[in-house]
Amino acid sequence: MAGTKTLTIIKPGAVANEYIGPILSIIHDHGFHIAAMKMLMLTRQMAEQFYYMHKGKPFYENLINFMTSGPVVVAILEKENAVEEYRKLIGDTDPAKAAPGTIRKMFAESITKNAVHGSDSDESAERECDFFFSKIERFSKYEMY
Repeated sequence: MAGTKTLTIIKPGAVANEYIGPILSIIHDHGFHIAAMKMLMLTRQMAEQFYYMHKGKPFYENLINFMTSGPVVVAILEKENAVEEYRKLIGDTDPAKAAPGTIRKMFAESITKNAVHGSDSDESAERECDFFFSKIERFSKYEMY
């Protein structure tokens, strides 16, 4: 059975452009429950730890620099089959290839400044949610923490 949670990050470009409200509205309108949410500034160490799997890839330094360039909003989203449903909603990493109506198509600046992050698997969702939120910060409609 697919999991019921995923993590999103509204990235610095979307935060700077005042897209938090519109993005959260779209998420809500597509039936997601927000189980936890906060705004924070990622340190370089935090960004490197979160994106460790991309270390050594050509885009890594740009990703780390972008993700530490301003505040982000992180949230745990819940819905049946959350990872797959949210990945459909956000669209392709490259906004030029993203389907009309997807969050990245509407709000991303470029492939490197693509507005939002979404977990890519249930395993990643668990790790990513644990990275940003303690159990007492979560208000799940599916489980007790």
